[in-house]
Amino acid sequence: MKMSEIVSLVMTSILQNKFKVLLTSLGIIVGALTIVMVVGIGKGGEADVADQFKNLNAAAIEIESVAPASSASDMMSMMMMMRSAGGGGSRGMAMPSSTADIATLTQENAEEMMFFIDNLVTVTLVGNSSQSVFGGEILEEAVDKIIVGASPEYQLTTNLEVISGNFITEEDEANEERTAVLGYDVAVELFGIAEYAYGNDIAIDDKNYSVAGVIKATDSILNGVQIDNAIIIPYSTAQQYTFTDDTNPQMIALAKDIESVDMIIAKSEVLLKEIHPKGEFVISDAGTEMEAALASANTLSLLLMSVATIVFIVGGIGIMNVLFVSVKERTPEIGVLKALGTSKLDILLQFLLEATFISIFGGIVGVGLSYIIIPLMEYTDIRVEASPEAAVMALAFAIITGTVFGFYPALKASRLSPIEALNSN
Repeated sequence: MKMSEIVSLVMTSILQNKFKVLLTSLGIIVGALTIVMVVGIGKGGEADVADQFKNLNAAAIEIESVAPASSASDMMSMMMMMRSAGGGGSRGMAMPSSTADIATLTQENAEEMMFFIDNLVTVTLVGNSSQSVFGGEILEEAVDKIIVGASPEYQLTTNLEVISGNFITEEDEANEERTAVLGYDVAVELFGIAEYAYGNDIAIDDKNYSVAGVIKATDSILNGVQIDNAIIIPYSTAQQYTFTDDTNPQMIALAKDIESVDMIIAKSEVLLKEIHPKGEFVISDAGTEMEAALASANTLSLLLMSVATIVFIVGGIGIMNVLFVSVKERTPEIGVLKALGTSKLDILLQFLLEATFISIFGGIVGVGLSYIIIPLMEYTDIRVEASPEAAVMALAFAIITGTVFGFYPALKASRLSPIEALNSN
């Protein structure tokens, strides 16, 4: 039998059983849809990580002072003592302050790091606090915003771009000037158009600040702060006017090259321990953080891919079951074909192609549905990035599934005895 005749028989069988084919392919449709969405979610996660770290130099090292581990145990011991005293014994007993236990990083510490540690480009301090902000041409009442105190070197370590005006200058820092650089979203919220903010005044905690510049939209989170929705002022000014007792400054060191990062981290730990013997510090580099975030995103993708594989297996089992039923229903037809001289190979190909065509149909429909659903994901918090590779992967999985699970029923059909097949009625 010619291949064209086999294909014709397969298409006739499929067109005569459209509803059954649709139901049979549902598992493949869901599997293909899941594959495309899974790959898209994985790429979206990677894109989110890249966006989050795009403004942080790979050679940047973050240093944060934290409460010593003993502070937590001291607090627990104090609570137990209070309980044993029945509450009354706690009078006159001073509670330990976790804030007081944290070693405060200072400008002098940054200067000592620059002096004692090689291969450093710069070391800068950054801190933040929440303050009320008023001004602009849009808002009629004050709003709370994160105020970031930073030195001019902060721009070098974070690669922030200014679209209007200038960043904080050395003169601003030295003179404790009340100047502010607005995040893009803040500028839009206050003035309607970001560029209009430059040269105007705003009030932070009832003190006037002149807007020195506006930062280009980044969607980045730096030192736990969404920069687009923050306001940056000179570090010395923040110390004078906006920092509170709860403000815990962080230090950002920039290495000359990535190869020096590990050495700088090790030396920083030793030096800071000498400066603050009772202090505890968490030191991390941007490269390691990005690798960890990407690893988490990849792990999630693998888990979702496992779910998609299970869906495909279920779909393949569905195809196999339907083909078994189809073989039983069409046994007389197989007997006639064999009586007319059709070979085992032709029978095998007929049923195998039928399974493959059903899988291809399911794969195409699943991929099509995924491209309809992906744009709708913009209304959720899940970022999905469509890719041609995902569509090709989904179709490949569909074809492989149909072929693998359709082979045994097709083989069984090809091995039917002509006489038994003709007498099956």
